[in-house]
Amino acid sequence: MNEEQVFPRYLFSVDLTQIRQHTFDYLVVGAGIAGLSSALSFDPGERILVVSKQELEGSNTYHAQGGIAAVLDERDSTDLHFADTMRAGAGLCEPAPVRILVEEGPQRVKELRAKGVPFDQERGSIALTKEGAHSRRRVWHANGDATGKAIAETLLARTGEQANIALRPDMMLVDLITQPSGAGGRLRLAQAQELTPRFTGARCLGGLFLTQQGKLEVVWARGVILATGGAGQLYEYTTNPDSATATGLAIALRAGGTLADLEFVQFHPTALYLPPAPRFLISEAVRGEGAVLRNVSGERFMPKYHKLAELAPRDVVSRAIMRELKKTDSKCVYLDLSMLSDSLIKARFPTIYRRCLRFGLDITKEMIPVAPAAHYMMGGIATDLNGRTGIAGLYAAGEAACTGVHGANRLASNSLVEGAVFGRRAAFSASAESLAPAELADLTGQFHTLAGAAAPSSSSAASQLVKQLQSIMNDYVGMEREDSQLARGLEELTDLLAQNRAQVALEQAWIECEDMLTVAVALARAAAKRQESRGGHERLDFPKRDDEHWQRHLLINLK
Repeated sequence: MNEEQVFPRYLFSVDLTQIRQHTFDYLVVGAGIAGLSSALSFDPGERILVVSKQELEGSNTYHAQGGIAAVLDERDSTDLHFADTMRAGAGLCEPAPVRILVEEGPQRVKELRAKGVPFDQERGSIALTKEGAHSRRRVWHANGDATGKAIAETLLARTGEQANIALRPDMMLVDLITQPSGAGGRLRLAQAQELTPRFTGARCLGGLFLTQQGKLEVVWARGVILATGGAGQLYEYTTNPDSATATGLAIALRAGGTLADLEFVQFHPTALYLPPAPRFLISEAVRGEGAVLRNVSGERFMPKYHKLAELAPRDVVSRAIMRELKKTDSKCVYLDLSMLSDSLIKARFPTIYRRCLRFGLDITKEMIPVAPAAHYMMGGIATDLNGRTGIAGLYAAGEAACTGVHGANRLASNSLVEGAVFGRRAAFSASAESLAPAELADLTGQFHTLAGAAAPSSSSAASQLVKQLQSIMNDYVGMEREDSQLARGLEELTDLLAQNRAQVALEQAWIECEDMLTVAVALARAAAKRQESRGGHERLDFPKRDDEHWQRHLLINLK
């Protein structure tokens, strides 16, 4: 394994005096539920910039189907939600953020409803469903299986109404600017009992951006919130949109931040498997309404793997499917909806129904072929309970962050509520701790250049390397891992990284490839380090959970 790979502090050498500059009170990178919840939580007198590298409808939030988990029913309790979350997290959830999630979540969801999210109703009350590993029906949903879209559209509408919030859907974050800048370095991995971000002594002053027009711009800000989502595009088969390229994680690492728990990648058990149709999420809510999984022989198999059968935690269901695929030498299993009425399917799952019908599959009459696909990263930028990263002025929220709330395996429908809860907390923390405008002006006035690894050019063919990266991750760092495969994967990933850097270019494809390779190498290193199986991390050579040695977090930074 190449453990001496050096990562630069800045990707490019830039004369800041020669490019366009902007100053805002606060900068929010990402336009999903975490980013927009943050932006809407600032005082209306503050000037906020929300940036996204793609259309504002391109976030993971927008594509989320199932729902958002929060206790509403009097037959439910936050203690039960807490216990379900802790159990699903396979012994690695941190109790404090989980308690915050379940206690503050109901109020955040009620606020979403007050903002206009059209949560589905049944007989005059909010309609609740049950998903995997939940002990009660507590998942709120909207427009059947289009909950994320309803939330994203509502929050975007509310954001657009705020005169103090500017939206830029044409800017990709390249690097954070910190004082002092730091020097990059090599990956360092360390075990820790607690998820406490390392205090670096640096302060974040803003970021360097690449516009869709190919121009560099700088945004200075008193506080920066990273809500850039996860890293699903590291894998060949994923439910994530094209934007999930690990951007925030790689950039935070280069800036001196700490990443945590990267080895825990959640594969959703049921993604549509209907080549040549693209992989498409089949919501867990389908199983929550009663659908069952059958293998190629028509046998219902989940009851023999777990007492909760189809509603077992996602890692359990995904591994069970993989075992059935190996046993039967098949490419997919089948989701049987025959016990659901046609009217229920069309009303409750209109998105899934229409998408499958587009590819010639009528799910009111036929079973859905499904297989696991990369879905969610439990790890991310290590933060405290208020989004602090260890770099003053820099905060993270949503899937980009790792508070410890998900442990080794996220409980279904806890991601959207996490974004709402911790996005708001990050904004409040940034407001309380930010520089005064005069202090920001004094510090930014001292910046004239960034000393990066290379001068910008235009020689890249990086997009060709991404498919190779995804194939390597699929083959060697996927659902099932073992030492020799991880070693080979790391070797090939570092070779790709060298190839990408040899053709450095000021273009989105090259930057995304660099960020993806950075996080892929860190993820593979973490997966090789953790010699046990737990949650979203399965080692064939260490098949058992080992609490004595491994009930702790893996932290990654540059030394």
